[in-house]
Amino acid sequence: MLDWSALLDRSEHRPYPPPERPWVMTMSWLDLLFAHWSFEPERIAALLPAGLSLDTFDGRAWLAVVPFRMACVGPRGLNWLPGVSAFPELNVRTYVVRDGKPGVWFFSLDAASWLAVRAARAGFFLPYFDATMRCESRDGWIDYRSVRPTPPGVFEGRYRPTGAVYPSTPGSLEHWLTERYCLYSADRNGRIWRGEIHHVPWPLRPAEAEIETCTVTDAWGIPLPDEAPLLHFVERIDVIGWLIERTD
Repeated sequence: MLDWSALLDRSEHRPYPPPERPWVMTMSWLDLLFAHWSFEPERIAALLPAGLSLDTFDGRAWLAVVPFRMACVGPRGLNWLPGVSAFPELNVRTYVVRDGKPGVWFFSLDAASWLAVRAARAGFFLPYFDATMRCESRDGWIDYRSVRPTPPGVFEGRYRPTGAVYPSTPGSLEHWLTERYCLYSADRNGRIWRGEIHHVPWPLRPAEAEIETCTVTDAWGIPLPDEAPLLHFVERIDVIGWLIERTD
C-alpha cells in the first residue's frame, strides 16, 4: 500500500518548498502522454485572464494536449471508491506564472466521471467538461478516444513509450514544461486561485504517437500547427494535493 505522506520525503527537486499545511487529496496519473506544440506568445497570452502572465521558453509559448488515466482519486483516506476514484481524463494546458511561481493554466479538462467534473468545477474553479472516453492498452500501445459534446472536441489516436525512463535536466525545455507544482484557476469574478501539488520528479520516457483526430483545442480558437508535437510518455506518477488558495 502506498504511503502517500512519504512523497514529501523527497522535495529537493522542487523550485520552492511544498506547503506546510496538511495535504488533503491524492491521485495517480497513468499511461500519460504529453503532446506539446509551440506558438507565438501573443496567440496564447490573449486567452489568459487578467492577473496571470504567460510563461515562455526561448521566446515561445507552449500548449499541451495530455491524455491519461486517473486512479486513486479522492480525499485523503477515501481514494478507492468504485466508479469515482478512477476514470480517463484529457486536458489542454499552457504555462503561466504569478508572484514568481510557475504553474499550469488549463483551457479544458475532459473527464469520464460525472462526479469529478462537478466537484472540480465547484471546489477548484477548473474548466472540467463531461466526455465519453476510452483508454485501452493493446500490443504495447495506449489506444485513446475522447469525445466532448460541449464545447465540441475529439481526440482519437494511440501512443507508446519508445525508450527508458530518464531524468529531465534543469534548464532544458522538457524540465521547464513538466516540473511545475501548482495550477491556477479563476472564479466567476475573475479572482485567481492557486492549487499546490507535489510528486517526485517526472519519470519521463521518449514516445511516439499516431494521432488521427485532435480538435480539443478548437473551441478556444487554437488550431494546432501542422507539425509533429514534442512527445513524452509517463507510465505512472503519484500525486498529493492541497486545497486552493486566493492569490490576492
